Amino acid sequence: MAQLFHLHQPQQLLKVGIIGLGEIAQVSHILVLNNLSSFYRITYICDVSQQALEHCSKKVAGGFPKTTSNPEELIASPDTDVIVICNVNAFHPAQAILALQHNKYVFVEKPLALTYRELDAIIAAEHASEARVFVGYQRRYAKAFLDALDEVGSMEKIEYVRVRDIIGQNSSFVNQSGTFPKKHTDFPKEAAAKMRATEEGMVKEALIDEIGVEATTESMTLYRLFTGLGVHDFSALREMIGMPTQVIGASLGLPIWNVLFQYPGFPVMYESGIIDVPKFDCHIEIYSRGKIVRVDYDTPYVKGLPVTMTIREKIDGTKCDSYQERTIRRTYEDPFTLEFLEFYDCATKKKHPKTSAADAREDLDFIKLIMQVAYS
Repeated sequence: MAQLFHLHQPQQLLKVGIIGLGEIAQVSHILVLNNLSSFYRITYICDVSQQALEHCSKKVAGGFPKTTSNPEELIASPDTDVIVICNVNAFHPAQAILALQHNKYVFVEKPLALTYRELDAIIAAEHASEARVFVGYQRRYAKAFLDALDEVGSMEKIEYVRVRDIIGQNSSFVNQSGTFPKKHTDFPKEAAAKMRATEEGMVKEALIDEIGVEATTESMTLYRLFTGLGVHDFSALREMIGMPTQVIGASLGLPIWNVLFQYPGFPVMYESGIIDVPKFDCHIEIYSRGKIVRVDYDTPYVKGLPVTMTIREKIDGTKCDSYQERTIRRTYEDPFTLEFLEFYDCATKKKHPKTSAADAREDLDFIKLIMQVAYS
């Protein structure tokens, strides 16, 4: 696994092109790639904002990268080996396909796409390419999560699962991240208008044509929240316990929403939302009769906050009912770092990532179940 890979000297330095220089690029990805200087060198950056290009050029370690406002120029350049896409959601599919057409492994921030049609086009492009898509579900690369997979796999029978992802405003964490990101507005108005229209069209296509529900203000808002925040939870659930058989009920109010899923033999409660209390309350908790396993996440925007696993269990073989509780912090390495180590492993060894395009497609199956119960 890539978690051990960085203990050894890498054989190849990958030249990275980054498309989109907004919050996630400034707060996380440029910093992480700089720190992984034995694995990556940022050689090219792209954004419609000239101010963003100038600002982020100064943040790149090892010299000034090439800059452009044209994604195709960056992707086609011999100065890039791999591509990182972290711009607005509307442009993820086309740029991912273009990277695949140039046989370059491409890291794409979630959501990979907003419609089945676009996801299927990406999957088809993969089949014709030597490269693969790696979707940025960093929570699934946390060591605590991987340990929890083993613990849950050893349970005789799961009785109940609870997923909570109720967090404060992103700005609360970004402003205290020590990365000092900047927002830029010097991009053409027509570019912003095109982006909004394209994204809105994608959301309406997904809701009306693919899911079969009305595209109201509320349903469009929840769909955006599910494909943005919710896919972290759905993706982790899928790897840990698979897909639900049905949605029993859903309350999709704002600012907090919840869904009750039915799995074979046990229910799963999912509760999520965005509120003003600056706390990152995020965990997955799995119950069996004799053991409870919980993975706790903190904000990924403040580097060094650990992801932990807590095990609570009955101790068998004692004269009376005994109980033990253990909280395990395997590492301070953050999930963003761990996923970029895994991306390096995939790109240099031509491996298929677990967070693939086909894997991401199942998140839309998850969302479809919820939306049809809530809005049909």
